[in-house]
Amino acid sequence: MREEVLKKLQVLAESAKYDVSCASSGVGRKHRDGAVGSAAGWGICHSFAEDGRCISLLKIMLTNYCMFDCAYCINRVSNDIPRATLSVTELVELTMEFYRRNYIEGLFLSSGVVRNADYTMERLVRVVKDLRTVHHFNGYIHLKSIPGASQELVNEAGRYADRMSVNIEIPNEQSLKRLAPDKNFQSVFTPMRYIQQGALQAAEERKRFRFAPRFAPAGQSTQMIVGATPDSDRDILRLSSALYQRPTMKRVYYSGYIHVNTYDTRLPALPQAPLVRENRLYQADWLLRFYQFKVDEIVDDTYPNLDLEIDPKLSWALRHPELFPVDVNKADYELLLRVPGIGVKSAKLILLSRRYGLLTSEQLKKMGVVWKKAQYFVVCRELPLSTVQELTPEVVRRLLVKKPSSDSRQLILPFDD
Repeated sequence: MREEVLKKLQVLAESAKYDVSCASSGVGRKHRDGAVGSAAGWGICHSFAEDGRCISLLKIMLTNYCMFDCAYCINRVSNDIPRATLSVTELVELTMEFYRRNYIEGLFLSSGVVRNADYTMERLVRVVKDLRTVHHFNGYIHLKSIPGASQELVNEAGRYADRMSVNIEIPNEQSLKRLAPDKNFQSVFTPMRYIQQGALQAAEERKRFRFAPRFAPAGQSTQMIVGATPDSDRDILRLSSALYQRPTMKRVYYSGYIHVNTYDTRLPALPQAPLVRENRLYQADWLLRFYQFKVDEIVDDTYPNLDLEIDPKLSWALRHPELFPVDVNKADYELLLRVPGIGVKSAKLILLSRRYGLLTSEQLKKMGVVWKKAQYFVVCRELPLSTVQELTPEVVRRLLVKKPSSDSRQLILPFDD
């Protein structure tokens, strides 16, 4: 590898690290004769697959030059940082060389905006097109769509990328205009709509023609920054819920705000990223997608923010003690999902196993039920233990909340009174 390209790689990989929306793809692009690589069904991510293997991808920007001056972005035009730009040929060759050396299994490609949205998007499309058509690269490709890009370019990108994404960044449009005056919701939601239309149209064509080309088969994702603005968790989750109503939206990612531009007074001065809040949002997001919860059940006018001490499901259960304890030998699937400590897999196992006899606490533990939590909210074959009704929600909370150690770092959130 040339030393010049290596220096560019160091700069552009560092600039790309703040984008977190690059986890599991869910696409099943198989290896084909004459092609290079494949994307396994569990996808490409910075994580471990179900079989234990570590899956990796080249996460890089085409350029970190940017004409925008977003307050929260390290690559804003007013920042004095090392800048670099890879040519289309350099990035294509870099990806293929890394793949042949078994460094990566896919590509996550984003870019700063130079000249205009279409100019930047056209260069991104050229990269993925050359990988697919010239080098026959069959691995996973996640491509960031540039806000404001034309429908023609978005449609062309979707023919070569496995997943596409457009980052919302800030969940409130007024806050977005204040921190990123060059952006607005229309510039973000318009390419989202283009991606959705392309995917739905391709799906209809594949119903009629078996070998019709796919369009972004792994769907699309987006990202929101948590903690840069005074928006509540209720505001964030309502927007996420609305996005999940779109048929092609697969994931909404939450990124704890990192105070990289310390000189900008529009931003809160955080000593560390709000990682606990970010984690609670992911847990609430999981409840929305897989546990049949509604946003107003998790957060409402009385509780607009998630409880940082306990997970959202336990918080909901403690606010509704009248629904508990639940008899695991009689309750339906929807009610079992509401019990803290019972997940989707264990709820299905309970429904299947109780056909053959009454379930005990030991059997529930073997099914994966987190008995430490569930014991206060269920009754089973044995005599009931002290449930939330006898102990009261306050006592159960004290029993389940871990006391922080004296030397642990306290999470400091902005906008708290």
